[in-house]
Amino acid sequence: MPLRSARRQVRRKPISPSQPQKGGVRRRRRSLWQVLNWQFVSALMVAGCGALLYLFLSMDAFYIKAVAIGGERYLTREEIFRDSDVAMQHILWVDPQDVERRLEEVPNIADATVLVGWPPTMVQILVVEREPALIWEQGIRVWVDVNGIVMKQREDLTGLLRIVVPNATEPISVGQRIPKTIVDGALQLRLRYPNIDVLLYDAVKGLGYHDGRGWTVWFGSGEDMDTKLRVYNALVAEIVDEVQPGEIVMSDPDRPYYTVLWRKS
Repeated sequence: MPLRSARRQVRRKPISPSQPQKGGVRRRRRSLWQVLNWQFVSALMVAGCGALLYLFLSMDAFYIKAVAIGGERYLTREEIFRDSDVAMQHILWVDPQDVERRLEEVPNIADATVLVGWPPTMVQILVVEREPALIWEQGIRVWVDVNGIVMKQREDLTGLLRIVVPNATEPISVGQRIPKTIVDGALQLRLRYPNIDVLLYDAVKGLGYHDGRGWTVWFGSGEDMDTKLRVYNALVAEIVDEVQPGEIVMSDPDRPYYTVLWRKS
C-alpha cells in the first residue's frame, strides 16, 4: 500500500447550551409582616419629616425680629432695619440680594452687604454711608455727596460749603441728582478760595458768589473753572478802577460780560 499521511480527525461535538436544572434557585418569599413593617417605617419617616417641616415653618424662633447692623454713621440702626424690610419674615424667605438692593435704594447708603444664617443672629447687615460734600438749600436743606446724590441732612456739620438757590420755584427732593459738574465746580471754587462759605446757584447762570467788593459773579455749569477764574481776575483788574460792576457773567470764558452800576470818574 502506498504510504499516506494519515491525519487523525477529531470530531467536535457542538456545545449545546446547558439545560436549566430542575428545581433551580428559589425566590425568597417575604412575609406579610415584613412588607407591612417597611411600609410602616416609610410612613413614619414621611410623617416625621412633615412634622419637622411644620415646626420649622411655624416656630417663632425662625421669624426675624431683630438684625445685627454695622457700619452706620449718620443713619440709625432702627432706620436701617426698617428700610431692609425683613421684619417678621421667615428666614427661608429672605433673599440677601433683594435686601441689599432695597438698602442701596436709600440715598444715604452707598453699599450694603447682607448675610443670612441661623439663630440667634439670623441676619447681619453691613452698610457704607455716603459722605456729604456740601449743603444744598432749595426750599429745604439737604446734603449732596461728591456724585451729586441728594440725601436727607442728618445733622449739622460745620465746615461744609453751602449752595443757596434763591429763586427756586419748587423745593428739591431727597434722591434727586445735582449735575456732577456743578458739585465739582463748587468744590474747586472752595479749594481756590477757602474763605468762601456760601455759593449761589441759578438755573441759567449756574454757580455764583457775592464778591466782597460789591458785585455777583456767575461761573455757569462749573466746567473749566481754572480758566474762568483766570479770565475773571484779569477782567476785574481791567475794569475795577473805571466802573462798579453789578454782575459779571463768566459762563463762557471767551465771551464774558458784565453790568455796570456806576462809573468811577
